[in-house]
Amino acid sequence: MALVHTTLSSACAAADTSIVVASATGFSAGYLVRVGDEQMRVGGAYVSGTTIPVIRGQEGTLVVAHAVTTGVVCGTASDWASLGGAAQAVQYPLAGRTRRTTTYGAAGAITLPTAGCDEVAIINGTSALAMTVAAPGKDLDGSLLWIASDGAAAHTVTFAGGLSGAGTSYDVITINATAPVLLGPFMSVNSLWQMAVAVPLAGTVTNLTSTVA
Repeated sequence: MALVHTTLSSACAAADTSIVVASATGFSAGYLVRVGDEQMRVGGAYVSGTTIPVIRGQEGTLVVAHAVTTGVVCGTASDWASLGGAAQAVQYPLAGRTRRTTTYGAAGAITLPTAGCDEVAIINGTSALAMTVAAPGKDLDGSLLWIASDGAAAHTVTFAGGLSGAGTSYDVITINATAPVLLGPFMSVNSLWQMAVAVPLAGTVTNLTSTVA
C-alpha cells in the first residue's frame, strides 16, 4: 500500500495512549504512524474505527502533545521511503541541524524555532487563518523558518516589527487562496526575520501577497 495522510480530529496529550483521526482508511495494527515529529506504532489490538491505540515515542522520538488538525501519516515500514524500509524515525536534519514541523488548525502565534534549530509551520485546512510570528531573539541568529499551507486559503501571516525590520509597511503576507503555498525561508538575523528576496524590499505597499502563477 501507499502512505496515507489524515489529521487529528481531537488534540492528543503527551499521556494519551490513543489518537483520534479524521479518517482511519489505511490504518492497521502494527503500522507506523507519524504525528508531527513523533513516531508511533498502531497497537496490536486495533481492528477498526477512528480512535487508534498507539505505542508512543517510537525510535527515540519525543512524546509530546499534538494539537487538533495536526498532520498524521500512516503506512507499513516499507512504505516509508525516507526510512529505507526500516522501522526507524528520521528527524530530517538539515546540515546537521534539527528541523521541527508543527501543524496549525486555528488562528494564533506560530512557534519560533529554538536556538540552533529550524522550524516548519504548516497551516492546515481551507478556512483562512490569521497567524502571527514574534520577533526572534538574538540567540536565534541563523535559524530558518518556513511557512506552508496544505490547502487553498487566504491565510495571513503578520511578522512583529515587519520583515527585515521594515515596520508595518512590510509586516503582513497574505497567501493567495488559489492553491497551497510555501513561504520562506525566513532567516533570523539580529532579532529580525529576513526574507529571501532577489532585491531589497522597497515601495509603500502594506501587504505582500504570495501567489501561484
